[in-house]
Amino acid sequence: MTERIQDFLRQRRLEGRDDGPCLVLDLDVVRDNYAAFATALPDTRVFYAVKANPAPEVLSLLAKLGSCFDAASVVEIEQVLAAGATPDRISFGNTIKKERDVARAYALGIRLFAVDCEAEVEKIARAAPGSRVFCRILCDGAGAEWPLSRKFGCVPEMAPRVLELAHRLGLTAYGISFHVGSQQRNPRMWDGALKSSADIFRDLAERGIHLSMVNLGGGFPTKYLKDVPAVKAYGQSIFRSLRKHFGNKIPETIIEPGRGMVGSAGIIEAEVVLISRKSEQDTVKWVYLDIGKFNGLAETMDEMIRYPIRTEFDEDDKELCIVAGPTCDSVDVLYEKDPYPLPVSLEIGAKVLFEGTGAYTTTYSAVGFNGFPPLKSYVI
Repeated sequence: MTERIQDFLRQRRLEGRDDGPCLVLDLDVVRDNYAAFATALPDTRVFYAVKANPAPEVLSLLAKLGSCFDAASVVEIEQVLAAGATPDRISFGNTIKKERDVARAYALGIRLFAVDCEAEVEKIARAAPGSRVFCRILCDGAGAEWPLSRKFGCVPEMAPRVLELAHRLGLTAYGISFHVGSQQRNPRMWDGALKSSADIFRDLAERGIHLSMVNLGGGFPTKYLKDVPAVKAYGQSIFRSLRKHFGNKIPETIIEPGRGMVGSAGIIEAEVVLISRKSEQDTVKWVYLDIGKFNGLAETMDEMIRYPIRTEFDEDDKELCIVAGPTCDSVDVLYEKDPYPLPVSLEIGAKVLFEGTGAYTTTYSAVGFNGFPPLKSYVI
């Protein structure tokens, strides 16, 4: 919680603009986070993952700072271009793309595309001739609070065939990418994927195809309830692994921070709507808020992300509570398997603050489920 956010929320209440839950994001924190990534990995280009928070103010700031961008759709590409970035600073990083979207991106000047299978390579060869492609490989997400599924990427043994096809079809077989899992708290988890990447580089070199780039992906964490290593620790660990597996021929590298760039910059203010028990014997209270899974807190799914929750009563004794959202959907419960300690004096109408919510909140907010409006966002 920065002083700028505190002042904004205080002024909002004084002006009577207390009209539902909202995210407040401090651009000064984003600026500091970008500087930390640029310093920790000075020879690595930063491609901000637009999906984390595509607020125009965030994109404009990062474009001015020199960031590149990882876009998942044509709309995100257009948003980044509107923010002032040039096409050569944009990667179409989604491995699942309609061919007409590839063609549209190509028309907008995009020349860097992700693939993970031969069919995707064929689309790009037809719709974006001569472009550079990098193949995403599967890797172990152990250590991540939100390990990624097998939805994206192919086994490392398949990547040489995918990239060899790209070469035969007139594309530039450019490199390898991977993702070690969202909210990865172990800086050493990049090592195994870098070993696989180096093996693929050598395999293709023997076939006369010389790759140039390794996309180290995202996974850089935001601090929630648990401490996380500093960005510098990730940079040091990744560089050691690059030296170990590539020797003196370290390739071009890029990273795709999303959560690590904007997560710590945002606070959500919400309100207690109801506090109740399900029976006279129930020892656990239910605390219902005016925000839930469908209003921006989708990452509480399976209670993967446990946000720090602050209230004005935090000096009082705590008791375990089940925390739920306002909608009529029974899955709209944030913390039940592991109830959340909240002040015994918490009351209906009280404000609660969710810290570390600058990433994946506004973009996960439903347009109007149950008639509740999308999460309001203020960038300061």
